[in-house]
Amino acid sequence: MKNKPSYSIEIVVNGESKKAEVSAEETLLHALRDKLGHTEVKEGCGKGDCGACAVLLDGKAVNACLTLALQAHQKEVVTVKGVGTREKPHPLQVSFVKHGAIQCGFCTAGMIVSAKGLLDKKPRPTRQEIKEAISGNLCRCTGYKKIVEAIEDAALRLNSLSGSSKLSKSSKAN
Repeated sequence: MKNKPSYSIEIVVNGESKKAEVSAEETLLHALRDKLGHTEVKEGCGKGDCGACAVLLDGKAVNACLTLALQAHQKEVVTVKGVGTREKPHPLQVSFVKHGAIQCGFCTAGMIVSAKGLLDKKPRPTRQEIKEAISGNLCRCTGYKKIVEAIEDAALRLNSLSGSSKLSKSSKAN
């Protein structure tokens, strides 16, 4: 039996440069989990149906199970651990807890990452845009109402934070 060739990749994961050897058909999901220790990226269906493995790849939400590890070479990957910390949670994480949008928690990482991808591009999304952004994420517990409300609340929080920082910058200039 022939050995499959391996390829060296370098990825910036949550701000930290990482290297791994991968095969041509290896998914980003397996490289992150098995080779780089990022078990916060969940494996759900393995077919792109559930969104549990969503990560941001150069700012765009992708299913890591459908993305080849080679496609992430020299790119930036953000997992849910790169969104916020226990000491300083991101407004999305705070809102998910506040609105009870977590339930069993299996989909939460993918939902938060997908929502962050949306809010980074569109700080004031409509309810319909939120629903479209998380449409690739399956949740069997909440019925999505609490999740959508949490994302709306996080958008408001983020917008009020950016508004107050703009205000404080302009008042310092005067």
